[in-house]
This record gives sequence, structure tokens and C-alpha cells, in this order.
Amino acid sequence: MARAAVAILLRGPEAAPSILFIERAQRKGDLWSGQMAFPGGRFDASDRDERETAERETAEEVGLDLSVAERLGQIDDLSGRPTSPSGGLVVSAHVYAATEPQELVPNAEVADVFWFPVASLLEPERQVVYRHPAMASTDFPGLRVGDPERHIVWGLTHRFLEIFLETIGHPLPERSA
Repeated sequence: MARAAVAILLRGPEAAPSILFIERAQRKGDLWSGQMAFPGGRFDASDRDERETAERETAEEVGLDLSVAERLGQIDDLSGRPTSPSGGLVVSAHVYAATEPQELVPNAEVADVFWFPVASLLEPERQVVYRHPAMASTDFPGLRVGDPERHIVWGLTHRFLEIFLETIGHPLPERSA
């Protein structure tokens, strides 16, 4: 199976950290076009491992050098379902804490990049149902992190976020009615 890796990057005080999200640029033929994600991408033969993939892709996509960040750990790999846009792809997630301020410099693959307060992720009203246009008959759990029409975290990014929040003892609340 193809491999990829993402970086879950935190910054700010431990009591009130923010997390980095990107909105992928709109590109014809790209199944993830316009989707919310963590910076990352496919494993390259020149990468030593998936950690290096996450670090390289983060530098390319948003201009952040993770060699000056504190690596906190790795979340278990997740696989995309064959019926999803990420089908046949195993993704690793590596967690970092930004220890030095760095300017965000998105490349052409990124339409938007922003920090979002982790505490706000836990607000029940942020839980939504998401339907991807290519899989319109399937409801996915989603999380609104910005513009309600554009910034919905779903799929593997949502699952990684869910696992991360459970790991730190702050699971996502039940979706409000």
C-alpha cells in the first residue's frame, strides 16, 4: 500500500494550545482538493521514514522547520477505506510542539493555513455531519474549525484528531442535535 505522513503541530501554552490546519488548494483531479488536513503528504523514496516525510512535507507546504520543534510522539497508523478518496493509503501522524515562532508560508498546494484553539474543538456545536461529493450517500462525522462552508475536518484527519484528543484526556463531545 502507498504510504503518507502528516504532522499534528501544536503551539502556545500547555494550558491553552492551538493546532495547525491547512485547507488544500483546489486542483482538478485531486480527490482531496479543498479539504481540511494536517500538513503532510506521500512518502518519497528519498525519505528515511514516515517521520521524515511529515517533516519534509510540512516544510514544503507551510514553511515550518520541524527540526526546531519538540517531537511529542506518533499516533498509530490509519488506513483509508477503499471506497474513500484515500483508499489504499496508510497514513502516519507525528505530533510536535512548536518551540520557536515561525512564519507560515503556504505553497501552491495550500489555499489556507491557520492555528485553531484546541479547547474550541471540544465545543459540542462544532460537531457536524459531513458528506463528501464523491460519496454523497454516506454521512461522516465532521468538525467545523472555521468557515462553516469550507473548513470542515472529516475522514482520516478527523480520526487522527479524535485519537489525539482521546490520548490527551479530552475526547470530542457527542454531536449536538
